[in-house]
Amino acid sequence: MLEVRGLDVAYGESQVLWDVSLEVPAGSVVCLMGRNGVGKTTLLKSVMGLLPARSGRIAFDGTDLAGRRPEERVACGIGYVPQGREIFPNLTVQENLRMGLLGRRSGNGSAAEALERVFELFPKLKTLLGRKGGVLSGGEQQQLAIGRVLLAGPKLLLMDEPTEGIQPSVIIQIEEAIERIKAQGISVLLVEQYLEFAWRLAGAYAIMRKGTIVSRGSTKELREDMVRQHLTV
Repeated sequence: MLEVRGLDVAYGESQVLWDVSLEVPAGSVVCLMGRNGVGKTTLLKSVMGLLPARSGRIAFDGTDLAGRRPEERVACGIGYVPQGREIFPNLTVQENLRMGLLGRRSGNGSAAEALERVFELFPKLKTLLGRKGGVLSGGEQQQLAIGRVLLAGPKLLLMDEPTEGIQPSVIIQIEEAIERIKAQGISVLLVEQYLEFAWRLAGAYAIMRKGTIVSRGSTKELREDMVRQHLTV
């Protein structure tokens, strides 16, 4: 589904990614791991078209994404839940969700059906429709951010640290939601520091260090010595 090959990305003259290659097969959850500042968010932003690549190739469903703007990548079926959630704080929950519907791809059923599927995943949102996004708890904002992106009907979901700053009970709800998202045939590329969460959800992993992939494989093969070497502070 998603293929990244030989990707180099720089901020001005400062190169951040070197020769990064990664695959996310259809129907899978792949966890991208690594310490802070190694380039994980940069990779997601590059896939989304928010940062230009210096060289390399990003393809989705066999289509080269070179030169495509972020909104065109959304139309191809890629959704992005950024770190920090980035909901609209002065809009209500209902208005935030309507923003998600603006990017909805054709052939994915009605908007009403899509909203009901989001409320099935996150029932709390239905009780908060009139509340402004800025007054929600961190967990409620994360549920809103995920729900808003799902309304566009993505085939691939990019998620950047969805458990950051969230209480354990809500983390469980988000984990269950991702399991159900996967069951619907949506692939997930997950950036996550909470290893137990990642181990339970992902079938495959890739570890980044200093802007490149240094290890990859099945999460069942992820050993404690690799965690200590690349992930612990």
